[in-house]
Amino acid sequence: MYLEHFGLNEPPFRITPHTDFFFDGANRGATLDALIYAVTHDEGIVKVSGEVGSGKTMLCRVLMERLPETVTIIYLANPLLSRDDILYTIADELRLDVPENARSSAVLRALQDRLIKSFSEGRQVVVLIDEAHAMPVETLEEIRLLSNLETNRSKLLQLVLFGQPELNDILARPDMRQLKERITHNFGLEPLVRDDINHYLDFRMRAAGYRGPSVFSPTALKMIEQNSLGLTRRINILADKALLAAFSLGSHQIGTKEIQAAVRDCEFSKATYGSKTAQKTQTVRIAASLAVCVLAGIVWLMTMPRNDNGAPATAAGEPPAPTNTIGTASAAVTAPPVGALPAAASTPSPSLAAGTKPAIASPPSPPAKYVVGPLTLERLEAGRTWLGQLPDDRWFIQVYATNADQHGEIETLLNRLSSSKTEMGNIHVYYSELSGKPRYGVMYGEYSTSEAASAAIRELPRLLRAGNPYPRQVVRLR
Repeated sequence: MYLEHFGLNEPPFRITPHTDFFFDGANRGATLDALIYAVTHDEGIVKVSGEVGSGKTMLCRVLMERLPETVTIIYLANPLLSRDDILYTIADELRLDVPENARSSAVLRALQDRLIKSFSEGRQVVVLIDEAHAMPVETLEEIRLLSNLETNRSKLLQLVLFGQPELNDILARPDMRQLKERITHNFGLEPLVRDDINHYLDFRMRAAGYRGPSVFSPTALKMIEQNSLGLTRRINILADKALLAAFSLGSHQIGTKEIQAAVRDCEFSKATYGSKTAQKTQTVRIAASLAVCVLAGIVWLMTMPRNDNGAPATAAGEPPAPTNTIGTASAAVTAPPVGALPAAASTPSPSLAAGTKPAIASPPSPPAKYVVGPLTLERLEAGRTWLGQLPDDRWFIQVYATNADQHGEIETLLNRLSSSKTEMGNIHVYYSELSGKPRYGVMYGEYSTSEAASAAIRELPRLLRAGNPYPRQVVRLR
């Protein structure tokens, strides 16, 4: 309905897995690469877990498309298979001639013979099991036995389990320890943070044919983050309804009004991230915060000078300071003397007050716990100097970004760029906590406009274009 209004070729936010709309940001692309490697080179069971609507099925479908042609793929979408049913299903997918009344041992024997033949032909058989958390325990036990099918040197069957976090709880049970020991790779799909949501929405819109500036305002992004919990399915639903609301209002921008309309039209389950453990953790955090506030208030009252009547002392002729009832710990703590404040927090100089433009602030330095490689460190320092000299309205190309605890990916990319003789003077690294999560990013070039940066993307080397780069303004890092 709103396609022509926004210049779209197709709906950008369908909730059915459409592999052309696979977003490889927020470590999704890195996870896919690691999955492909694990499936084609490893010899154990692989597990992928994530909350409802986090993108597991999409990842599974893209994995099916990206695996080599030498891989025979068996996709099991129905997890409610009995122990015998899963054997018959796999045998049926491999087109084995097995009688309907054959015993499970005979099916297993026929399956092993076919797997050995496939192995001798240089083919690999991979079973992808969706919604594995809903599988009966005895079926999961059968999966463990299937993982035992092997030659003297190699496994004959590769198994990949996709499931919700409940799968982790099942595997933690004592009677599941044998299956858990056979899982050699564990991948988790984390919710998207606000910066990722911005990139995700922009990617989906442009994949659907949109060519204009971003339609989602910063306020809209914040509201989407809060109401979606970072889950891609919820983001799609909210964005789709917001676009419809904007169309009905004749607007081309998504703001507070449109997101509020979308939220009112949704009935998201409160069970997501709402387990008893999570609720208990939230309760403990709130209680701890209140305890800190109360303790700070008691200390303040005990240490404050008092008059003879026991009331807090104030300077002559001054009314008592107003009481802050908001309940934050900082409101109850006595402010330090002015001389104890760091230089950055001191009062602006008269020249600044008179209108002199202040110096541009450099990005923060990463904490010591995120120790990075030598090439990352070199480009990080160069990036701090570079960003510290650029005005807010300049643009660069965002080449890659990842969580700070996975900074090894940045070092790997930089080493590959250096080996490919890329001009490293145009490559810079930044560290940021603006999204609420410590992250590293790789930047390329400097441009006066977004259009100039977009045009430069088409001329980038193949290695720099692999991560779906996009233009970004310097002010977004401040």
